Amino acid sequence: MLENLEPLPVDPILGLAALARADTRAQKVDLTVGVYMDDSGHCPVFRAVQQAQHELAQQESTKAYLPPAGDERFNAGMQQLLLGADSAALRDGRVSSIQTPGGCGALRISSEVVFSASPDARVWVSNPTWPVHIPLLGSVGLAFQSYRYYNPVDHSVDFDAMVEDLQAARPSDVVLLHGCCHNPSGADLTLEQWAVIADMAQAQGFTPMVDIAYQGLADGLEADAAGLRLLVEQLPEVIIAASCSKNMGLYRERTGAAVFVCQNTQTASRTLDQAKAAARRVYSMPPAHGALLAGRILSDATLGTLWREELAQMCQRINRTRGELRAALQQHSGVDFAFIERERGMFSFLGLSIEQAVRLREEYSLYMLESSRINVAGVNADNIDYVAQSVAAVL
Repeated sequence: MLENLEPLPVDPILGLAALARADTRAQKVDLTVGVYMDDSGHCPVFRAVQQAQHELAQQESTKAYLPPAGDERFNAGMQQLLLGADSAALRDGRVSSIQTPGGCGALRISSEVVFSASPDARVWVSNPTWPVHIPLLGSVGLAFQSYRYYNPVDHSVDFDAMVEDLQAARPSDVVLLHGCCHNPSGADLTLEQWAVIADMAQAQGFTPMVDIAYQGLADGLEADAAGLRLLVEQLPEVIIAASCSKNMGLYRERTGAAVFVCQNTQTASRTLDQAKAAARRVYSMPPAHGALLAGRILSDATLGTLWREELAQMCQRINRTRGELRAALQQHSGVDFAFIERERGMFSFLGLSIEQAVRLREEYSLYMLESSRINVAGVNADNIDYVAQSVAAVL
């Protein structure tokens, strides 16, 4: 039977990362995979996570399953982190959530719930979007439409085109939005633009689904959730897929949450039941370790303060690196790269052709996606001049 399987194409991101690892040239730079790196090129463990892990190791007395919805402290903490402690939706009991295996699990469980509620729903995704969005959401049978989002000429959100396309979204459709730090472009909506989308959702009846995997890495935890919170304040329904991979560094622990803001308490309860049934079909029971760590951090004042300080430093480093990279590229190439400093989060398109990206890989051991998307956090003091000189050489 297995002999009948056809070979699959290599994943464009993971495949390039594997090529980079196999590259034996002394001076190489890998800007492919979206993992935060510090100034030394290392993906660090938060001190808050280390302390929480030490406490958990001392106190944990069982390895029995968590409840189907996951750790209660984690779910409560994530709801407050995303929506704010004073959220009217939380106060009114209109919110339910389920712990998931990472943000990917949150997207998949959300798509299962959407399909159960409306099998004919269409999911509108931005062009461009994270490549895994479509297989994650489409695996249950949902159909897709795309809306224009990014203008590669001036490296900004093409909001007029986005609005024009989304005018075709109908009731029971889902519009997938990036909460902040748009992946792959780094170009984010303004709060005024979020308000326009909220008005459109209210008038047309579509449901926003917000993938917020980078809260805290653009302008801070509160500012990065402002657009999401505006939707929740104004709309009866919002679906949220959240991840702790980036803002807590829990990549390998697969820690995420699917959060459902509903019209009332009854609908929130029924939606959670559907989410738990979907989880039972897909992975049965939730993983514990990462959620137990995140739950401790979100509920403990000392750990929470330490984590917020560390996250703020990480955010500041990314934004500082953007400015330094813009200056270095401009110095070596004479080209205006000001858009890099305007964008937020870990990703930017450099605006290079496929041929230029391939040359960088083959001639300079500088690895980026063929779209010229780079992980800005992979740039540091040791490689920034080499990166800028190499890019200048192929322009």
